[in-house]
Amino acid sequence: MSESPDARSLVSASSQLNLMEVDAIDDKEFDIPQVDTPPTLESILNEPETEEETFMWEDTSLLNTENVDSHSCETSSLASSDSGDPAHLKRKKKTVEMNSSVHGSVLRHSLLKGISAQIVSAADKVDAGLPTAITVSGVIAVGTSHGLALVFDLNQALRLCLGTTATGAEFGAVSALSINHDCSRLLCGFAKGQITMWDLANGKLLRTITDAHPPGTAVLHVKFTDDPTLAICNDSGGSVFELAFRRVMGMRSCDSRCLFSGSKGEVCCIEPLHTPPDLKDHPISPYSLLAMGSLTKILLIGLKPSLKVWMIYPYNKPDPSSVPQLAWQFVPAQKTYNPVLAFCRGDIVHFLLVKKEEMGSIHVVNQRKLYLNCDIISLSWINSRTLVLVDSQEQLQVVDRPSQEVLDRLDLDQVQLVYNSRHFKSLATGGNVSEALALVGEKACYESVSSYAGQILYLGTKSAHIMTLRNWRERVDCLLRQERFGEGLALAWSFHEGTAKAVVGLYGDPAKRKGVVADKMVEILIQFVERSLKRCPDQGKIQVLEQHFQEVVPVVVDYCLLLQRSDLLFEQLYGRLAENVVSRGMFLESLESDIISQRLAHLTTPIMKDLLAHYHGNGLMERLERLIVHLDVTSLDMQQVVQMCWENRLYDAMIYVFNRGMNDYITPLEKLFAEIGPHLREGRPLTNEQVVIGNKLLVYISCSLAGRAYPLGDIPEDLVPQVKNKVFEFLIRLHSAETSEEEEVFPFIRTLLHFDTREFLNVLALVSFSETMTFEDFRNDKQALEYQQRIVDILLKVMVDNPDFTPSQVGGLFTFLARQLAKPDNTLFVNRKLFDQVLEFLCCPDDDSRHTERQQVLLELLHVGGVVQFEEGSLLALAEKAEFYQICEFLYEKQHLFDKIIDCYLRDNLRKVEVFSYVHNLLSMPGYSPAEKQAVWDKTLQHIQELVALDPSRSADLVTCHFSEHVQPIISQLQDDQLRFQFLTSILEPREGRPADSTVALDPALHEQQVGLLCRFDPAGLQTFLETSQLYPLEAAVQMTEQYGHSEATAYLLEKKGDAHGAFTVLLTKLKRILETITREGGGAEGEGGAAKDGAAPPLDGLEGSLDDIVALCHRNSQNLNQQQREVLWFPLLEAMMAPQKLLRGPNSVHTSEALKELTMKVLNAMSSFIPLPDIIQRILQDPVYGKGRLAEIQGLILGMLDTFNYEQTLLETTTSLLNHDLHWSLAHLRASVSRGLVPRQDSCNICMLQYKRRHDAPEQIVVFSCGHLYHCQCLQAKDCGSGVASERPQQWSCFKCSSNQGGRGGVTADQRGRSASLAQTNVTSSLRETGLEANGKKVFVETALDPQQAQSWDHLRCLYHGPSRLAILSELTHCHGNEKAGLMHPAPHGTGSVFHSEDFKLKLSPPPVVEE
Repeated sequence: MSESPDARSLVSASSQLNLMEVDAIDDKEFDIPQVDTPPTLESILNEPETEEETFMWEDTSLLNTENVDSHSCETSSLASSDSGDPAHLKRKKKTVEMNSSVHGSVLRHSLLKGISAQIVSAADKVDAGLPTAITVSGVIAVGTSHGLALVFDLNQALRLCLGTTATGAEFGAVSALSINHDCSRLLCGFAKGQITMWDLANGKLLRTITDAHPPGTAVLHVKFTDDPTLAICNDSGGSVFELAFRRVMGMRSCDSRCLFSGSKGEVCCIEPLHTPPDLKDHPISPYSLLAMGSLTKILLIGLKPSLKVWMIYPYNKPDPSSVPQLAWQFVPAQKTYNPVLAFCRGDIVHFLLVKKEEMGSIHVVNQRKLYLNCDIISLSWINSRTLVLVDSQEQLQVVDRPSQEVLDRLDLDQVQLVYNSRHFKSLATGGNVSEALALVGEKACYESVSSYAGQILYLGTKSAHIMTLRNWRERVDCLLRQERFGEGLALAWSFHEGTAKAVVGLYGDPAKRKGVVADKMVEILIQFVERSLKRCPDQGKIQVLEQHFQEVVPVVVDYCLLLQRSDLLFEQLYGRLAENVVSRGMFLESLESDIISQRLAHLTTPIMKDLLAHYHGNGLMERLERLIVHLDVTSLDMQQVVQMCWENRLYDAMIYVFNRGMNDYITPLEKLFAEIGPHLREGRPLTNEQVVIGNKLLVYISCSLAGRAYPLGDIPEDLVPQVKNKVFEFLIRLHSAETSEEEEVFPFIRTLLHFDTREFLNVLALVSFSETMTFEDFRNDKQALEYQQRIVDILLKVMVDNPDFTPSQVGGLFTFLARQLAKPDNTLFVNRKLFDQVLEFLCCPDDDSRHTERQQVLLELLHVGGVVQFEEGSLLALAEKAEFYQICEFLYEKQHLFDKIIDCYLRDNLRKVEVFSYVHNLLSMPGYSPAEKQAVWDKTLQHIQELVALDPSRSADLVTCHFSEHVQPIISQLQDDQLRFQFLTSILEPREGRPADSTVALDPALHEQQVGLLCRFDPAGLQTFLETSQLYPLEAAVQMTEQYGHSEATAYLLEKKGDAHGAFTVLLTKLKRILETITREGGGAEGEGGAAKDGAAPPLDGLEGSLDDIVALCHRNSQNLNQQQREVLWFPLLEAMMAPQKLLRGPNSVHTSEALKELTMKVLNAMSSFIPLPDIIQRILQDPVYGKGRLAEIQGLILGMLDTFNYEQTLLETTTSLLNHDLHWSLAHLRASVSRGLVPRQDSCNICMLQYKRRHDAPEQIVVFSCGHLYHCQCLQAKDCGSGVASERPQQWSCFKCSSNQGGRGGVTADQRGRSASLAQTNVTSSLRETGLEANGKKVFVETALDPQQAQSWDHLRCLYHGPSRLAILSELTHCHGNEKAGLMHPAPHGTGSVFHSEDFKLKLSPPPVVEE
C-alpha cells in the first residue's frame, strides 16, 4: 500500500466536462422496440414474483464507445474529476490479446491517515464506537456504531461531530449516510429506523423523522436526489419510500410516499441518477430516474413529473447469496453524454444505456455484458470507461469496459472492510427480516464504499482508504522502479499509440501527446542501456553474457526504430553498446530483421563496416548476403565488398553491389560466364554450385531485359533502355574479352544453350518476343526488329547442323521459332529449308535412339504452328515410316480421318489401351458427322477381336454401349474359349453406369452359354451365377452341371426345379463317395505300418461341408412334406452316416470313428425337429452297429437327446412362471388403480357451481374425476351436447376443467378414449328424499372407466418396465416356432409388427420392478 504524496490535501479544482471536445465516433446502436403501455407501479406491486416479466429485451450490440478516451487529473484529490470525464483524443482500434497487454499498476491505494486516526481516537475518547458507514461529496462523513456522525473536510480535519451517545442508545448505529449535491445537508439513517437531517454549515439538527417507513425496520439506504427537497429511503423490510421535505411557516416537515412494497419482493439497494453540474440541462434530468435492485429484478422508475415505471429487468437464476449492485455513469457517445446503468448480481455485469426519445419517452438499450469469474459484492465507476469491482474474497479488480480486460488487481485484506450485515438482519429491532434478505446481508457492504469524482473510498474497521487512477507517468515509473524496463517501454508505447487503457494525464493534440511520451521513452531507453552495461557480468561463460544482453539490445533497437530515432540508436546508444564485444554483436544482429523487412534501409558508414566485419568474422555469410541486397551500399568500399562476396560465393550480393553501387550490369555476367563456360565447352559435367550459377545467370538476364533489378526491386526508369541495350549487345558478342583460338563464335549464347536450351529460349520469348515486353525501349522500332532477327539468325547458326545439340534441343529451337512465326504481326524470316532439314533429322528411321523424345519434339512443333512450314503428305509419310503414331493421329484428325486413328492407337504399344476411350468418346460426343461416326464404328467392328484380346473388360463395356446388337456375332468370332469366357463374364456382370435391364444382359442364350463356360473355367463362381441369374434354361443347365460333375450346382438346380428328392439323391451320392474314401483310407491304415506308426487320421476334408449342404436341403424342404416323405429324406442320410462306422476297426481308426459319430449326432439333432424321437431311437437300435452289446456305444446319442429334452422342459417351466408372474403383476396394479378412493376438492359442480346436496328436485348422479373435480352427470351431458359431442357412455367423459386448461376437450382422440375406458372413473349416484321424509341412504354405482389423469398415471406405471412385455416376446417366440424362418435368429420381415424389429427392443432377463402399493 503506497502513500499518496498529497493525501493530506484531498481537494483540487474539479475538471469540467466539455461536450464539444468529444470526437465523433462510429456508434453502432440498436434500439429495443418501444413498449406501448409501460407497466404501472401498482401493477408491479400486485403481480406475483414467480411469474415472468412481460418486458421483452433485445440483445443489442455494445454501444461503440471504444474510440472515445477519458482522462482524469494526476492527483489524489477527491474532486479531481467529475463523474463524466471529457475525451480529448480519438483512439485507433487495435485488437490486443489479453495476456499480451501491459497495463502496469493502474490503481493507487492510499491510506487516509488523518481520518483513520480520528476514527480510532473518537472510539477511545468519546465512545463513538466502530465505523459503520461512509459517504463523500465536498466533505467526508463517517457514521459510527454508537450513533455519531463524524464530518471531515477535504484536508482530513475533523470538522463536526454530529449526535450524541445518548442519541445512539435510542436510535442505534448509523446505518446509512447521504450528502446533497451542494454539501449543505447530511441525512443519517439509523439501525432502529429513525432518520435525522443535519445542517453541515453549523452542525444543527434540522429534522428527526420517525414515521417515514414502518416501525421495527432498519434504514438500509438513504440517498438525496438532484432535487434537494427529495430523498429516497430503503428499509430492512425491502420497501422503498420517497421523502419530500417541506418548510411551511417556519415549520419543517417530511412527507413519505411508498414507492415499492417489500411484501412483493424486498429491495436491497437503490441508486438515484445524479447529473453532473455541467450536464444539468441534460434532457433526462427532469425525469429524476431511480434504479432499484430487488432480490429478483431490477426496476427503473421516474419520480417526475409523475411516478412511472420505465423498465423491468429480471435476473437470470442468480445465486441466492449474491448481492445486487447498481452504479450510474454518464458515458460519451456521438458528441453527447447518456447515462449508463451498470448492475449485477453474481458474476455477470449488465449495462443499460438510457436515453430520451424525441417523443418524450425513456428508451433503454441492453448492451454487451461483462462476464467475470467471481461473486461481486461492490461495483463502482471510476470513469466512463473503467469499473472497480470487489469480489467476495475481497479482491479488487479494475476492468476496462469496452475491451473487458482486467487491468489491475489488489488485495483488500489489510483494509478490513466493514460489512452491513447487522442492519440487513435488523438485529437492533429484533431481526424481523426474511431469510432471503438476511442471506444477502452476509456480504452487503453498500455503506462502506463511496465513489465521487473518479475516486473511491473504502471504510475499514479502523481506517479509511482511497483508490485513484495513477497518471501515465506514475504507471511507467512503477515498472521502472521494479526494473521491469521491457514492460515499461511496452506500456509507454501503448500510451504513444493510444491503445492503453485507463489513461490519466495525457491531453491536447495527438502529436503533442506523442511527443511527450516519446521523450519519456528516450529517457527509459538510455537508462535501460546504462543499467545493462553496469550490471553486465565481469566474468563467466559467453552464453551468460549473451542471455544478459538478449533481454536488452533487441528491445532497445525495436523501440528506437518504432520511434524513428535512428540518430539515437546509431550515435548515442551504439556508442555505449559497442564498448562490449557481446553487446556490439547482439546489436548488429538485431538489425537483421528490420533490414530485411525494409524498416531500416540506410546505415551509417561505421556501423556498415562493423556489420560486414561481424558477419564475415563469424561465418554468417548467407545471412550477410540477405542483408547486403536490402541495404544502400554506396557508402562502402566497393572493391573490398565485391572481393569478399566473390571469395565467399555470395553471387546475389556481388551482382547487387555492381548494379546498385557502380551501375555496372555487364561485369557480373562476365564473371559468372567465366565460371561455367569452360566446363560446358569441354563437355564436362557441372557441379551443383555451377548449376546454381547457371540458373542465376538466366534469372539475372531475364530481370535485366525486363527492367527489373536483381534479386529484388526495379531498375531506375532512366537506366532501363541503357541496361537492355548493354545486356543484348553482350549476349550477341562474337567473342569474349579473353578470346582464344579454340573459342567458337557467339560463346555466351552457345553457353546458355548448352546449359539449358529450353529455359534460355523461354527467357528470350518472355522478354524479347512477347507482346507486352518488346523492344520499344530501344532507340527505335527498326532497331528492335533488327535485334530480334539477329538473335534468330545466331540461334540457327549455332544449333543447326551441330551434333553437340540433341534432337530435343534442336526441336525446342524450332518450336520457339514456330511460335514466333505463327504470330499475326510476325516480321521474322526463317528459311523453310531449315524446317525440312529438321523434319528429316527428327524422322530419321535409322536412328532408334530417343524415339519418344524426337516424336514429342515434332509434335510440340506442330502444335505451335509449325505444320504450315511442312508439306502434309510428305510429313505423314515420314511419320509413318518413323512410327510416329502421335504425329499421324495429329494429321489424321486435321483431315477428319478418324477411323485411321484407331490403327494408330493399335500400332502404338504405349497407347494401345487408350483406344477404348477414344472410340467411346467419339461415338458418344456431338460434333462429329454421321459418316465419320459410321466409319469409326465399322473400323472398330473390324478390329473387335483384337480389342477383346487387348482388354476383355473394356471391350465388353464398349460393345454393350455401342454394339449391343452384334454381341452374338462378336462372340462367335472369338476362337479362344478362355477369351470368350472373360468377354462374356464382363458382358453379363453388372457395372456402374451400365443399365441392368439392357438387351444384352437379358439374352437367355448368353446366360446358357455362360453356364457352360463357368463349368469349365470357373467352377467356384458357378453357384453364385446360378443364384443371381434367372434367365438360363433349367434343363440345359442341369445337363451341363451333370456333364461336368458339379454336384452342388446340380442339386441347387433340381431343388429350384421342384425336385427336392432328386437334389437330395445327388448330394447323398456325393456324400457316400466321400465316406467311401474315408472308410477305405481308414481301413487300409490298419495294415500299413507308416500310417499306423504315425497314428494319422484319414482326411476328413469336404465331409463336413457336404453334410452341411445336405442337412440344409432336408431342413428347407421338410416343412412342406408329410411325415412319410420326411422319413424318406432323413433316414437314408442317417443310414449313410452310420454305415461306414461298422467298417472302421482297429486302433488307427479311433479318431475317424469319433469324428463320424460327432457328425452323426449333428444329423440326429437336426432331424429331431421333424422326426419323432421314438422313431429315431428305433431306427438306431435296428442298426447292426448299435443294436448289439449293452448300448454303451449309443450312450452318447441317448444322453444328447435327454439333454435336449431337459432344456426344453426347463424352458417351458420358466415361460409358464414368467407368464404367471407378469399376469399377477399387471392385474394387481390394475386393481390398485381402479379401487383407489377419490376425494372431491369441493362440494359444488364445476359447471353449474351448485352444491349437489342442495338440489332436491330429483335423484342426481355425481361424477368425480381423479383430479378431484366434481360434476353433475346432467351438466356433463348438457356440456357435451352443447359442444356437438354425443356422449352416451359416461366412461368416455373427461374432466371439463382440466381439459380446458390443456387446450380444450376436443383434442382427445378415439384411441385415448378407448384406453381411458379400461380403468377407474367413478360414477356416483345419490338418491335423496324430500324434506320431512326418511332418507333411504345413498345408492352408489361404480363403473370402470379412465379419465385423462388416470390414463397418464397408467402410462407412467407401464413405462416403469421399458420395452415390450415378456408376454409379448414369448408369444412371438411361440408364433415363430412353427415357422423357423422367423425369430431371433431369423427375424421376420419388416412390416409384420414383430417386436424384434423394434429399434428399442432389448431382451431383459430381470423381473419387472416392484412397485409398492
